[in-house]
Amino acid sequence: MEPDRGPTLLAIARGAIAAELGEKVPVYEPADWLQEPGASFVTLTTHGQLRGCIGTLQARRPLGKDVALNAKAAAFQDDRFEPLSHREYPDLEIEVSVLSPLEELGFDGQDQLLSLLRPGVDGLLLEYEGWRGTFLPQVWAQLPDPAVFLAHLKQKAGLPPKFWDDDIRVSRYTVTEWKESGVSHG
Repeated sequence: MEPDRGPTLLAIARGAIAAELGEKVPVYEPADWLQEPGASFVTLTTHGQLRGCIGTLQARRPLGKDVALNAKAAAFQDDRFEPLSHREYPDLEIEVSVLSPLEELGFDGQDQLLSLLRPGVDGLLLEYEGWRGTFLPQVWAQLPDPAVFLAHLKQKAGLPPKFWDDDIRVSRYTVTEWKESGVSHG
């Protein structure tokens, strides 16, 4: 039986941020599976509000390293936020999502694409020429309607929400996610 990877991945993410801030770093057991290639996103929140989210869509480095680097980037390099401060650290909640491989969708037009989407299950990557955007499956909680979800994803990619071109490419993926909850980190 495979052990629960969540506590280890959350400890790696918190440890990468803690080390950067000079805080106490959580300890975890090294494991062989951390050396296997993996793609992850690390999402940070404080008081229920997004505080940073950075990730990789394709497995190009060991999962443990991917989580650590994405955690640091989410805390200190997400362009939407100032770098995380010592003051915010005790209130930080961390979520780690490990992605499945991308699956490119074949479709003929936007209506068929919408019919293929699995709300609450699919993360999506939308690409068109130089434009690109992704939403994790967790975003369905805020945008449960597929048409609205897709319109917001187009905006995130830098495209108008009603834009359509037959050269748009969409891939989907699923995630396994772990989130810290009810834990004091101060």
